[in-house]
Amino acid sequence: MSNPNSLSTMEFLKQVEEQRSLEKSLAWEGTFAEYLELVRKNPRITDLAHARLFNMIMAAGVDETPEGVKRFKFFDGELYGMERTLEQLVEEYLNPASRRLDIRKRILMFVGPVGGGKSTLVTMLKKGLEKYSKTDDGAIYAIKGSPMHEEPLHLIPEDMRSAFRDQFGVYIEGDLDPVDRWKLDHEWDGEMDRVPVQRLFISEKTRIGIGTFKPADPKSQDVAELTGSVNIQALTEYGLESDPRTYNFDGELNIANRGIMEFIEMLKAEKRFLYELNTVAGEQTIKASRFALIYCDLAVIAHTNEYEYNSYFSNKENEAMIDRIFVVKVPYNLKVSEEVRIYEKLIGQSDMSDRSLSLNAAGLDLARVHIAPFTLKVAAMFSILTRLKSSRKAGLSLMTKMKLYDGEKQVGDWDQRHVRELHDEFMDEGMHGVSPRFILNRLSAALVKGGKSYVTPIDVLRNLRDGITEYTNNEEERRRMLGFIDEVRKEFDEAAKKEVQRAFVYSYEESAKTMLDNFIDNVEAYCNKERVKHPVTGEDVEPDERLMRSIEEQIGVTENAKREFREGVMRSVASLMRRGQAFTVTSDERLKEAIEKKLFTDLKDVVKITTSTKTPDAEQLKKVNEVVSRMCSEQGYTPESANELLRYVGTLLNR
Repeated sequence: MSNPNSLSTMEFLKQVEEQRSLEKSLAWEGTFAEYLELVRKNPRITDLAHARLFNMIMAAGVDETPEGVKRFKFFDGELYGMERTLEQLVEEYLNPASRRLDIRKRILMFVGPVGGGKSTLVTMLKKGLEKYSKTDDGAIYAIKGSPMHEEPLHLIPEDMRSAFRDQFGVYIEGDLDPVDRWKLDHEWDGEMDRVPVQRLFISEKTRIGIGTFKPADPKSQDVAELTGSVNIQALTEYGLESDPRTYNFDGELNIANRGIMEFIEMLKAEKRFLYELNTVAGEQTIKASRFALIYCDLAVIAHTNEYEYNSYFSNKENEAMIDRIFVVKVPYNLKVSEEVRIYEKLIGQSDMSDRSLSLNAAGLDLARVHIAPFTLKVAAMFSILTRLKSSRKAGLSLMTKMKLYDGEKQVGDWDQRHVRELHDEFMDEGMHGVSPRFILNRLSAALVKGGKSYVTPIDVLRNLRDGITEYTNNEEERRRMLGFIDEVRKEFDEAAKKEVQRAFVYSYEESAKTMLDNFIDNVEAYCNKERVKHPVTGEDVEPDERLMRSIEEQIGVTENAKREFREGVMRSVASLMRRGQAFTVTSDERLKEAIEKKLFTDLKDVVKITTSTKTPDAEQLKKVNEVVSRMCSEQGYTPESANELLRYVGTLLNR
């Protein structure tokens, strides 16, 4: 009998070998003359760093959100609710920068609150560039052995570049670094056609095309980390510091050539580091001691928090540096549905998704903890409310605004036509509020507390309330946060009733069908000005206005609007009949809601009895079990979480 684990191991090793083979097949080495032939066939391999980043993002595809904002698929699965930020990044910075416009000489700076996704955004660009360099479209080549991964076209002398552009259609920008210039003169005897060229694969780990710098103790941190340093051993051999062979061109700026330079918490760095960055961004050159300015082709990407940003930008002494910065604000996400996806992603990255690591200190198997429906949503609603700003428009609550942002078509007197106007009302909306990290802290507390095998919205709301003091010591802010929790609790109470309502209604499917059939019969008679047969006496009677209104009123259909609503229902019935389909409870969303609400209203006493009776009789127990079964099979609950929700709704109905 074969061992399934052994088979799995063999399959994995086979995949590793296939990956190695793929990387080997992508490798290419040749002469400069052969490289020119590649350029002739595909000029895009000579793209500069900004163009490569832009093309990488566009290659993944673009579509549009309902609000008319571009959505770049490159960021799917990692960044949520950041469409406006990403549109600014791509359309206002990378797009013009890719066309060699002056904006490419700016430091791209992401500014936003903690936990807002700045680091994730930069990481995606770096990882994406690594993968893109392994594709045909993203192929990139360099002089073999070059410490700065030099573009081979820099071998072409200045006075020949105009002719080269006419013949190949490629503009050459930049010059050889000192090492490759020395090699051209002394190792290759000026014969550029035999200079070795190889395909380059961007890699942060091997320091090819991606550099990273983070400010540290200014006493121990040297500018050499950015620009390289003298090799003392080589200096004793060659004697001159200006000899390229005596210098290590391995600073973060040197190795980032052809790709990305990430500057973490840039505004915390000392001025001497910022001066280097200013030169790189504005002049596209690096100044190494004893050498002339060295050309570099890279996108400088920095990120910082809003406090550092405001402090730095308010100081007039920094005007020269500020002029070299292109700011992209990275606010918190403002959509509930997208916030839920953020939590799902973060929880999926935790030990809960790894069975081998999922036992916590209390012995609770986190991998088997069930997160009940609405649990993440209530946490998301709370966090979004803390990030929104109260509109100046009369009668628009934060809850209504939150629902509109999340895509609800109509909320009271407000609809999606107002959303863009609401977004434009506050340009800094989302720059403050509760971070996903705080929410994950409270979710974690709820997940492990009590040793339960499931966690519910009430558990999370309780833990959010307990954690408010962790968020703020300000009494006014604390009251504001508690108010948001109360608002979310009210929303959940209504949602909980609807969840149980759905389960009860569908457990009474025959009753729902009978109610629908009666409604349709009476509406048809009303619209055709006919009479209907009484279900008991068989007499022809007027349509049952009381029955029709009792259903229509559940969804707010007014007396004046009833004819229009009824005629709309009949058009839907006729349309389905023409296609040979029957009209059912699910055929019309508004009517479905009305039937559910009406039936639930009629069943409310049954719900109250079955959820609150400590010792239900056999019939009541049967109904409860039917409802629990429905909630588990169709609504995503476990028996334990379903029963807890039923008890909770029972207490709401008994108030």
